Amino acid sequence: MRCMVAKQRTVDRGTLRGRALISTVGAEIRLARQRAGLSLDVVARAAGLSGVEVSRIERARAEWVSLLTLARLCSIVGLDLAARAYPGSSPLRDARHHRVLRRFHERIHPALGWALEVPLPNPGDQRAWDALIRGDGWRYGVECEMNPVDGQAALRRLTLKQRDGMVDGVILLLPDTRQTRLFKREFAAALNDMFPVSGSRALARLAAGKDSGGSAIITP
Repeated sequence: MRCMVAKQRTVDRGTLRGRALISTVGAEIRLARQRAGLSLDVVARAAGLSGVEVSRIERARAEWVSLLTLARLCSIVGLDLAARAYPGSSPLRDARHHRVLRRFHERIHPALGWALEVPLPNPGDQRAWDALIRGDGWRYGVECEMNPVDGQAALRRLTLKQRDGMVDGVILLLPDTRQTRLFKREFAAALNDMFPVSGSRALARLAAGKDSGGSAIITP
């Protein structure tokens, strides 16, 4: 049930953001068209659409509209459309991801606090920890990477989350795969700087109900 709820939240966020972007761009196309003195029919013919279709796009009544069509309409009325994706909310997680988290949870002391999908405390921040471990006076954010590739990008993201998440450190869970071993070798120096505690030591301390001693990479 938890997976289905997370999936719905992720889809809903994307849907709402997409609708808002379509509405904003449509309104800008309409205003630019009017300022240029262009009729709906003129713009429609240039774009290979009907006047009704352009009108629906301008009024955000066309969720079917493609990015290519929006770019064409913008160009016709004297605008340039720019689009770029930025880090946002946590992505949809699959069954493998949840298995790794469950295995790790089973190996730490049952007295430790454990919560899944914990939002960062800043209002409006869409980011969340995959899990959060709490002990007596300490807390660690837990992140699970199923296919680690770009070490620099991962370290930047985790450094910012640690800063904004008000935690004492980060526990990074990685699956025991060939890709993980290649990742750890390629980015060894940078990873050792951010995760100074060995995974075995951190896991042993957490299993005993103690603070891990610092950020660590663990393969459960």
